[in-house]
Amino acid sequence: QVQLVESGGGVVHTGGSLRLSCAASGRARGSYAMGWFRQTPGKEREFVAAISRIGLVTYYADSVKGRFTISRDNAKNTLYLQMNSLKPEDTAEYCCAAKNLPTPRHSDPSEYAYWGQGTQVTVSS
Repeated sequence: QVQLVESGGGVVHTGGSLRLSCAASGRARGSYAMGWFRQTPGKEREFVAAISRIGLVTYYADSVKGRFTISRDNAKNTLYLQMNSLKPEDTAEYCCAAKNLPTPRHSDPSEYAYWGQGTQVTVSS
């Protein structure tokens, strides 16, 4: 079992930056590909970014490519999401997730076995 706890959310103005963190604990903490998803009320969960098990390969949604950077520090059991040039449409609850199998689809929430509780990001115009 893996437990995930996000932090770093908050309120920023358009163009600002935030860095989200996701601390992992539990069995085999550094053994899974991980990702970030976001969700707003009334909408489906949206893929943001994903990173391979040891961090060599990253994937991004088109909407955040060039603005967001996903990274991980397996020695600290922590996943990060650096968000720059934030826009009001980035406002959402951001959740980190971890896989427990080496599946190929990184943008599908059903591929992830473990989820954090989420951290709210609000971008004001």
